[in-house]
Amino acid sequence: MPYEYDEENIFAKIIRHEIPNDTVMETEYTLAFRDITPQAPEHILVIPKGYYVNYDHFAQEATDPEILDFTRVIGAITHAIGATPGNGGEGYRLIANAGRNGVQEVPHLHVHILGGRPLGRMLQRAE
Repeated sequence: MPYEYDEENIFAKIIRHEIPNDTVMETEYTLAFRDITPQAPEHILVIPKGYYVNYDHFAQEATDPEILDFTRVIGAITHAIGATPGNGGEGYRLIANAGRNGVQEVPHLHVHILGGRPLGRMLQRAE
């Protein structure tokens, strides 16, 4: 199934520097910035600079250097915000929504890193 990418979505505009952001980390392939409506004390969005709709699109079509860089940036940020459990942190949550049922609001792959407080259960059991 081909993926249709909307080049006018907000993250594409951020990548093109048409909209400012509070950058946390930037590499050749990845941009990470603070969410403008944070849901936790630490709420950082990580996006690939390539135009990928969601994670499965990224996994299928991104280059190995893009995938490696994206993954390493996420790890570096969790460490930098002091959330990594193996280094004394209290933990974090990664969220990547995809499609209508996943409640994806922006059609560009993005991972939310949330931390800095107890986050509670992610989902409740369906009845």
